[in-house]
Amino acid sequence: MGQEIIHVYLMPGMAASPKIFEYIKLPESQFKMHYLEWIVPLDDELLSDYALRVSQNIKHDNIVLLGVSFGGVLVQEISKYLKVNRLIIVSSVKSVHEIPKHMLLAKATKAYKLVPTQLASNIDVFAKYAFGNVVSKRLELYKKYLSVNDSKYLSWAIKNMVCWNQEKPNPEIVHIHGDNDAVFPIKNISNCISIKNGTHIMIINKYKWFNENLPRIILND
Repeated sequence: MGQEIIHVYLMPGMAASPKIFEYIKLPESQFKMHYLEWIVPLDDELLSDYALRVSQNIKHDNIVLLGVSFGGVLVQEISKYLKVNRLIIVSSVKSVHEIPKHMLLAKATKAYKLVPTQLASNIDVFAKYAFGNVVSKRLELYKKYLSVNDSKYLSWAIKNMVCWNQEKPNPEIVHIHGDNDAVFPIKNISNCISIKNGTHIMIINKYKWFNENLPRIILND
């Protein structure tokens, strides 16, 4: 009798498309990968309600859930509705205590409301506004991987990232984090698998590490 296939569901980071996983390859004899996508939120939709809606696209039981950045936050919310065999987050946070101070300040002052998300419809302007001139060489990367330029979604996503109030981390979570992550600095992160020279986009540029190590992490070998 053949080995039972493990279904792995992957959630990209904020506004990103599943293309960020294009270099991730798992042995097809053991795993089948499924790609979750962002949907436009309803008016004033709670993150928990949004997670429930996204979870309706999951068609298997006892799955592996992997999320990147804000997608890592979302899969933690999704896992509250489903039986999950393995919960993995990459370049993300496990609780409010790992969110950087400037994001907590944005929450306290409601400064997140001031981000001009309507600029996102012009990715060149948005990228330069958000990341500065150093982003010019990465602009093609952003054009390739950012798929959601809906200002309603972006306003909702930014608010729900900085206002996430998870107090206690899920003790079963596997957290993979780069030691050079500028968005969520590793100094704030505890209990993680640290990747040397890993940045916030290491799911793309450190894919070889993931391809070598994810099967073992999923199987808990």
